[in-house]
Amino acid sequence: MTKIKPTPATLAHLACLALGSLSIAASAQQAQQLPTVNLGAGMYNIVAQVARTEDQRATGLMYRREMPAHEGMIFVFEQPATQCFWMRNTLIPLSTAFVDEDGTIVNIEDMAPMTENSHCSKKPVRFVLEMNQGWFAKRGFKAGSKLRGPLFKAS
Repeated sequence: MTKIKPTPATLAHLACLALGSLSIAASAQQAQQLPTVNLGAGMYNIVAQVARTEDQRATGLMYRREMPAHEGMIFVFEQPATQCFWMRNTLIPLSTAFVDEDGTIVNIEDMAPMTENSHCSKKPVRFVLEMNQGWFAKRGFKAGSKLRGPLFKAS
């Protein structure tokens, strides 16, 4: 059996390949930054990143370590349907409001980080708004409360 001794150039090339692979893996696990929309919730203003595409919705708030108090993410679906969410690779606890086309909150679910438990809308919805856990409860929002903004149809 012949042993082949790699040259320094070969070792450097392999090291670059390994670092490149790590860099690609790390960038795939970074939080996405999306366009925002301003939403109204009573006297509160919410700056919500808008996840419209299937890929944007699938990534959602994964890999974030924190989120400012009045910021969140709104998931926009083409048609009303029962929506179910989970927290795989999501590091912060969230409250999720399932929202009707006119901005009415259908139900709110608290979700624990890094879990795969399904949290679903109680009826078909077009929007899902994720905020830091407790945001809705601390401000008295519940099923039947209304959100305002350019995404919602006037009732």
